[in-house]
Amino acid sequence: MSNKAHIFTEKAPAAIGPYSQAVKVNNTVYLSGQIPLDPENMELITGDIQAQARQVFANLNAVCEAAGSDLSGIVKLNIFLTDLSNFAAVNEIMAELFEQPYPARAAIGVKELPKSAEIEMDAIVVT
Repeated sequence: MSNKAHIFTEKAPAAIGPYSQAVKVNNTVYLSGQIPLDPENMELITGDIQAQARQVFANLNAVCEAAGSDLSGIVKLNIFLTDLSNFAAVNEIMAELFEQPYPARAAIGVKELPKSAEIEMDAIVVT
């Protein structure tokens, strides 16, 4: 596929495996999952789920910017939570960061996430 471009930014955590932060094909960007890692020290933000969600959205936004967009370009968002009782708190952060029309979204309860994170998100962006 000749029009496939790998997206990378130092403003988001480096990939911790054999994958890209994002891949752009034409005007669509597929963002890999982001957990609440601080990109400066690669340490996991722990504690308050809202602080963790803010870090995940900051990481997603950094990758969006590297692809020529921002959070407003997200058309599909997947949220993975190890505790679905945190869903309302994450919703509050989404309400602060997004305007209508909101992206399509799924919120999925999972048993475990990389590095024992409590939240992970991936997204599809249209530029």
